[in-house]
Amino acid sequence: MSHNGMTDMKQTMMVVSMEEEWSSFKSLLQDSFGDKSHQLSFRSLGPNQVCDVTMDGRLVTLHYAVLKQDMTEEGTSQAVDSCFKSCAHGIRTFLLLIQGGRYTKKERRMIEMLQAYFGVEALKYLSVLSLEGGTVVDVLDDSLLELINVCDGRYCRITGSPATSDELGALLEMVDYMLTENGAAGYTESMLSEAKRRTTEDTAMKMLRQKVQEAEEKEQAFNQLVQQQEESRAREAEELKSKHAEERRKEAAEKRQYETKRESLDEAVRSHRAMLQLQTSTANDEDVRKTSVILLGLSGSGKSSAGNLILERAGNQYSVNENCRDSPEPTLACERKEVLAEGSRLILVDTPELWDEDGTENLELVKDCLALSLPGPHVFMLVLQVGRFTQGESEMLGHLQKIFGREFVEHTVVLFTRCDDNLHRAQRITDYVAGAHASLQDLIRKCGSRYYVLNVRNSQNALSYPQVKDLLSGINKLVASHGGGCYSTRRFSMEELKERKKVIEERN
Repeated sequence: MSHNGMTDMKQTMMVVSMEEEWSSFKSLLQDSFGDKSHQLSFRSLGPNQVCDVTMDGRLVTLHYAVLKQDMTEEGTSQAVDSCFKSCAHGIRTFLLLIQGGRYTKKERRMIEMLQAYFGVEALKYLSVLSLEGGTVVDVLDDSLLELINVCDGRYCRITGSPATSDELGALLEMVDYMLTENGAAGYTESMLSEAKRRTTEDTAMKMLRQKVQEAEEKEQAFNQLVQQQEESRAREAEELKSKHAEERRKEAAEKRQYETKRESLDEAVRSHRAMLQLQTSTANDEDVRKTSVILLGLSGSGKSSAGNLILERAGNQYSVNENCRDSPEPTLACERKEVLAEGSRLILVDTPELWDEDGTENLELVKDCLALSLPGPHVFMLVLQVGRFTQGESEMLGHLQKIFGREFVEHTVVLFTRCDDNLHRAQRITDYVAGAHASLQDLIRKCGSRYYVLNVRNSQNALSYPQVKDLLSGINKLVASHGGGCYSTRRFSMEELKERKKVIEERN
């Protein structure tokens, strides 16, 4: 079940693409669908083409207006308008098709056309689908990354392999999340009316600006004429006052001397101002806000995978080959990684288990993680795997409070990592917590009920962008609630930790 029960409603998507991409999309679907739980049919609705897809009892209708390279602006607008009106029933969203991760001039033109006709609000309901049945680019284009960022990370791939139904399911889950965030009704007629109204106003304003510009040009021409007349009268006056030529030459020399002096002073002021700006800029670079987070948890909980994914998404990185990424090796020593995200520096310290099977703490590892977290730690992130809560994990909070102090929980968030591949059937984390063991519910309650979820498996990365965004927002709120200050364990002095950090850096 997806957000707000949206899978129980008929959903309509308007496909934005040229005829070539639409044909490729149909071929990929026809080659991959065939069992009883997944049905596919094509039909025509006036000049538009319609594809009905049924997955696990859910009906999704794709409407496509046939768009060709040689169509005029008027013909394109008529085709788009007709296609939108044919989506009269159900939730309306937009789907941009691209070939093999390539974002070419024609796709950029499609997005410009979409915004021109439906307004910028349309991008809140837009998802990008890459058709990868053939050659795929190694690195996504910067302009495509910018579009994905505007769309809050709504970017999926369909390969035409037996995994197509799972990939399409991931797309639908992502669209459900989008509708939950931006409005369950999707893009509405009222939004279109408002977009057309703004277009009309913009056109009127453009005409007004043009008239103002013409008036300014006429005024400039008049001023030039007046200036020419004044210069003519000045020359006549000069001829009449030829006997005072020497005095005028002296006045001109004094004026030039004054202008030279003034220019010299102006240059000195500009240089001084530039120096002040440089000093201010350097000071600001040194004062960049830093947020330090220590990742804690048992082996196999997904700490390293979660940490790497958080750093990638926080730094707005998208890798085309991320579904080929190997699982990280087990963490044997504390490791510090950082990234610049939205003007502040995020520091993550990955750790192995800080105690042995008998519950005895490893003092050296404790010192290492605290030293590497300087100028923090600001937040502790307790990582648990969805569906796994063992005796060792139920005792984990007690061990950590012995190590860091009982106030440790006031600076802690809980992160659940999801490792199953059934993304479009995944249980919501709130439902999972509500039905969890009493020991797990008590752990979450002691940590202020601050819990989040992150999909770390390759096939689930479509949702990781908004999940990381939500997690970082929660971390910032927790830091702000403590006045931006870090957590002090009072076991080690600041000088001791700084010296420890220096030793680690020299050793590495």
